[in-house]
Amino acid sequence: MLIVDLDPERIKFSVHYYAQEGLSEPHKIDQWQKRTGHHVVFNAGLFRENFAYLGLLYKDGRSLGSRRHPSWRGLFVAEPSDSRLKRARVLDLDSEAFDEEQPPYREVAQALMLLDHAGRVRVRESGKYAYQTVVAETMAGHILLLKTLGAARLYDIAQCVKDVLPSVRQAMAMDGGSSSDIRILESLWQKDIDTEDRTSWKSLFAGNTGSHIPLPTVIGASPRD
Repeated sequence: MLIVDLDPERIKFSVHYYAQEGLSEPHKIDQWQKRTGHHVVFNAGLFRENFAYLGLLYKDGRSLGSRRHPSWRGLFVAEPSDSRLKRARVLDLDSEAFDEEQPPYREVAQALMLLDHAGRVRVRESGKYAYQTVVAETMAGHILLLKTLGAARLYDIAQCVKDVLPSVRQAMAMDGGSSSDIRILESLWQKDIDTEDRTSWKSLFAGNTGSHIPLPTVIGASPRD
């Protein structure tokens, strides 16, 4: 599993939705990175066949027309309007409130809650095997991006995070399967030492593994000014 550790005090997050940006069709992840210039780009939550987002989605504090999904209780939020709030979080809508009329965060994407602060796994054990993208919040306030290198069940990933990463406060699952995607700016890893065990990691960084489908919604991360 690939893990990317992002410090929100140094990294800014941005939601991008193809229709809101005036695009006629969704971009693949490499196209999104070229368009936005973000150092890291990853897929957001699930979407319908017509590319409408499933769940809450906000950009610059404005709703992009998506309604709250009643069953999915995970909410990635970033860039608060109140400086006293943490700059990025994973919220659990079962225990934490989010005001849709006066959103406390400008960038928001709803998806499936995976692991809560009490250590409870929030998905069924009977889930299917697929590539997965997970966003986690640590006790120290960092945001972790987790991307599987192979097909896995969300339940197993949640158990793994719980057992191996005790610093994780809670985590949510973004869209999986063919939509699970992450891309990291080449200049950040190109000069890393070449060793055999890093070949697959570098291929993943570059987006050279597997097929890439167009993604209507992505989240980007770049250094703060």
